[in-house]
Amino acid sequence: MITESGRVVAVSGNTVWVQTIRQSACQSCSARSGCGQRVLAAASGGRANQVQVLNTLHAGVGDDVTLGIAEQALLQASLLVYALPLLLMVVASIAANQLVPGSDGVAILAAGLGLGAGFFIARRWQRHMPGDYQPHLMKVNKHAPAQAL
Repeated sequence: MITESGRVVAVSGNTVWVQTIRQSACQSCSARSGCGQRVLAAASGGRANQVQVLNTLHAGVGDDVTLGIAEQALLQASLLVYALPLLLMVVASIAANQLVPGSDGVAILAAGLGLGAGFFIARRWQRHMPGDYQPHLMKVNKHAPAQAL
């Protein structure tokens, strides 16, 4: 399970909006010196992100929460979003080059169409794939109300 800490910023029906700052994993990762995610987090100043999740643990605004998502779900989603479009781009380019030898323009156009088709198929396929790709509330740390002086 991959986890991330955050704070509830809004409650909307049976869901909550959780604000996270993606830096906690970077501090303990052994690949942090060569990681693109660390570079992006540093460039954005550790900018906060918000995600909507089901409020299964009755969290309230201001509560610190821990979100989790299964590693298998993250791996499958990554392969679908990155590998499928690239694979279709390469296959379309090779097929176009075989059909019209020596025409680089046709191969480039086919590669672009293959890439676009890959993104389209990935988007449609992910809606029908079995599995849970949404983060879940794992733990809630309730904040005590502030005392008036």
